[in-house]
Amino acid sequence: MSIAVTGTSGHLGRLVVESLLARGADPAQVVATARTTATVADLADRGVQVREADYARPETLAAALAGVDVLVLVSGSEVGQRVEQHRNVIDAARAAGVSRVIYTSAPRATTSALVLAPEHKATEELLAASGLATTILRNNWYTENYVGDVLGARESGELVSSVGDGRVASASRADYAEAAAVVALAAQGDAAAHAGDVYELSGDVAWTFDDLAAAASEVLGRPVAYRRVSPDEHRASLLGAGLDEGTAGFVVALDGNIRDGLLAETSGELTRLLGRPTTLLVDGLRAAVSQG
Repeated sequence: MSIAVTGTSGHLGRLVVESLLARGADPAQVVATARTTATVADLADRGVQVREADYARPETLAAALAGVDVLVLVSGSEVGQRVEQHRNVIDAARAAGVSRVIYTSAPRATTSALVLAPEHKATEELLAASGLATTILRNNWYTENYVGDVLGARESGELVSSVGDGRVASASRADYAEAAAVVALAAQGDAAAHAGDVYELSGDVAWTFDDLAAAASEVLGRPVAYRRVSPDEHRASLLGAGLDEGTAGFVVALDGNIRDGLLAETSGELTRLLGRPTTLLVDGLRAAVSQG
C-alpha cells in the first residue's frame, strides 16, 4: 500500500515526502518520483523508493507507478504544457490500478477567472472523467512566491505592485505539503477517507501588500514601503527591468486577479486538515529568506 509523490525534485513535492516521513510513513512504502532521480538520491539513502517519472515521457510513468495505491500528483511547472502532461500521469495511474489520486490544483479552479486556473480546471475535468477516486487540494498562494520581492526590497526599500488593496490568503509551502501528506496517509488507511472531496486551502489571514511590506521590514530589519502603481505603469516598469512582453503581461494580469479579490478567500480548511493554525506571513517569509 505505497504512496507515490510526483515532482519531488521541486519544492512542494519534496516537502510532501518530508511530511509523510515526519508523520510516520514507512519509508519503504513511499515512492518519490522525479524527472532526474539524482536530484533526490538522498531520499533513497533514507529508505524511500526513488523512481524516474517525466510527465512529458509517458514511457517512464508505468514503471514509476507500479504497485502504487495512493498518488499525490503535484501539478507541473511548465505553464502551457501541463494539461497534456497531467493527462499522461492520469492515464498511467488508471493503467497501474492506483486507487486514489490527490491533485494540487488552484483556488476555485473550475469557476475562477484566475489567470492560472484554466489548466487546473482542465486537469480536474480529466480526473473526473478518468473514473479514478480523487481528492482535489486547491492551494491558494505560497508565501514563498514573494521572497524575490522581499529580497529586492533589501536594496530598494519598497515593494512595487498594481494589486491595489487586494488581499492574498497565502500559507507556506510546508503547510500545503503537510495537508497533502495528511490526506494521503488517511487514504492509505481508509479507502473512503477524503474520497471525492474538494478542499479550498488557504492561509488563515488574508493580508494586503501594506502587510507584506511590514513583514518584509521585520524580516529585513529595515523600513520597506508598498508603492501602488497602475497596471500600465507596472507593465512599463517590468519591461524596463528586462522582462519580455508575455511575462510582463502575465504578472500584471495576476496582480489584477489579486486586486479583484481572487486570492483573498480564507476558508479555514487548511487549518482543519492540519489541526493547527497556518504559518504566519512574517514567519513564512523569515524561514524562506533564511534558506535563500
